[in-house]
Amino acid sequence: MNKEEIKTIGAPEAIGTYSQAIRCGDMVYLSGQIAINPQTGETVTDSVATEIHQIISNLSAVAKAAGGTLDHIIKLNVYMTNLNDFATLNEIMQEYFTTPYPARAAVGVAQLPKGVSVEIEGIMALQPL
Repeated sequence: MNKEEIKTIGAPEAIGTYSQAIRCGDMVYLSGQIAINPQTGETVTDSVATEIHQIISNLSAVAKAAGGTLDHIIKLNVYMTNLNDFATLNEIMQEYFTTPYPARAAVGVAQLPKGVSVEIEGIMALQPL
């Protein structure tokens, strides 16, 4: 198995024992991103919309570092502390993703790291190496 770590300064550094992403063959597994500004290291929690925009920016930077774009994402898992924000998530995702949209799950959770409201992880498919 050929496993490659993906790392970029365009997204926050890992805050634990994990990689920003791992590429294995033509698949890239993007670790969960929360609303951390990679330049300041501070959380961006003005609103759930602001969080989601920052998260997608972070995911985009990691996707780019892996040789892809948001269009290469085939699956997203979204973790939210308030599922009433689901409509906001959908509205913002339409700004960044086109049809066919990635497969997706949204899971309500009690708490997320650093007190944020949303975390999103993804799987991306690229051309074989």
